[in-house]
Amino acid sequence: MAKAKIPRRKGAEEARSRLPELLDAAENGQATVITRHGRPVAALVPIDAYRHRGAQKSLLPLAGSGRGLWGSNSTETIAALRDEWER
Repeated sequence: MAKAKIPRRKGAEEARSRLPELLDAAENGQATVITRHGRPVAALVPIDAYRHRGAQKSLLPLAGSGRGLWGSNSTETIAALRDEWER
């Protein structure tokens, strides 16, 4: 497995003016973090890295997985926990 390269950082204006170079770098596996006023706001990543993240999985299969977690009456349990914090 290839070692991940540390993403380079470019300011938004520099990234805009050097976009063709940054796209070439992405094709060669190099990610670039784009900053605005020193704060990261976006990332230009190789398409393979983006694809491998996959789509967000549905939470529907988890429905009901907490059954019984709060006891037989979840309303009472939560009320008791709230009361505990109010003391």
